[in-house]
Amino acid sequence: MIPRSFRAVGMIALSALAVSTVSACSEGAGTVGEAGSAESLGPSDLRLESVSTRSYLVTGGDVLLQVDLGSDIDPSQVEVLSNGDDVTKHFKKRHGGGSLVGLVHGLREGDNEIEARVSGGGSSKLVVTNYPISGPIISGPHQAPYLCQTEQFTTAAGASLGPPLDENCSAATRVEYVYLSAADGDFKPYRATPGGGTPSDVADATTLDGETVPFIVRVQTGVVNRAIYQSSLLHDPADPEPDPWTRSRGWNGKLVYTHGGGCRSGWYRQGAGTGIVLQRGLLGMGYAVTSASLNVFGQNCNDLLASETHMMVKERFVESYGDPIYSIATGGSGGSYQSHQTADNYPGVFDGIIVSSSFPDVTSATIFTLADARLLHHYFTEVAPHGFTQEEQRLVSGFGSWASIANLSRGAARIDPTYSETAAPEAQGAEVS
Repeated sequence: MIPRSFRAVGMIALSALAVSTVSACSEGAGTVGEAGSAESLGPSDLRLESVSTRSYLVTGGDVLLQVDLGSDIDPSQVEVLSNGDDVTKHFKKRHGGGSLVGLVHGLREGDNEIEARVSGGGSSKLVVTNYPISGPIISGPHQAPYLCQTEQFTTAAGASLGPPLDENCSAATRVEYVYLSAADGDFKPYRATPGGGTPSDVADATTLDGETVPFIVRVQTGVVNRAIYQSSLLHDPADPEPDPWTRSRGWNGKLVYTHGGGCRSGWYRQGAGTGIVLQRGLLGMGYAVTSASLNVFGQNCNDLLASETHMMVKERFVESYGDPIYSIATGGSGGSYQSHQTADNYPGVFDGIIVSSSFPDVTSATIFTLADARLLHHYFTEVAPHGFTQEEQRLVSGFGSWASIANLSRGAARIDPTYSETAAPEAQGAEVS
């Protein structure tokens, strides 16, 4: 069983997640995909919908689709075409329902026509717009220059992703397994024993669904949108491989997206870390956890790029494991801001957020204050160094402390991406790491 301290962490997380149920269960909650329309089907009707993302936001040349069937339709008589090619073999019956679900590959960039039909009967068509796996979709032209950091990134099992495969900082997708040790509470690389069994110190986890499983975590790592992403969930390697039709016994069907804060050095780089995906409490209760390097604001302080990465990482998760019951965003400070912005601006990516150290937005809560402090500090020290007393400077600034003028002036570096090695700290722009 999980040690008591781990269960305490899990209960704290469970209590927090319970707050999200109002949002997650509200009208309209669900995946960013289009499946699950409330529109009823006639007995001989079909409905073709995108599951992994909205049909006009597909990336990477593949999409998870669902065909809903009227009560009179025999699933074996359904045929699915992608740009005229027969892809029916990729569709299987959805667990617990009469729908067919299929992962369609080989989409061309731009518009693709998908059709589901029954011989001599009805049909349903869907236009799918596909973008490159490296993006962009909505964020505009790629930033340049851009520092790839796949070699600096350390995977869950302690390996490097190696040199980037191309100018878009790509890396081969890999799956690793780690386990939680009951002996010392650390995550360790998982290797089956010579007899095919599990290590003797593997902890147990009991999920919210009541499943007791080995605390073995499957971690998928790859690159989308020039961001390194990770997805983790409980899965025993002895069980069938999880996919959109086969759910891992250790996954409760719910997804948590973690973030990192900061901002000051979040420019022009891929990042060498994600938000933490090896979350003992969440994983122990059966939640899946995902994150990406461009969702750590200390590595990427561009909220539009962060939202685009949310979409693409969740799409990759759904295509790997199926659509979650609901998706929750978590984070503090810069992680809170990302959660708020994406939830507000792109409904359906997240069904709820659990955040801390919140503020409404960077512009009104940060930029105005920092920019004012930088201008005033320059004026008081360079333009009119003897024109105001310290108390007069404080009154002009409106700050509670005179020292805040200089301190917040330095903080303005987070909104200035221009860096100079030779400039004094107060004159140079963004920080590097």
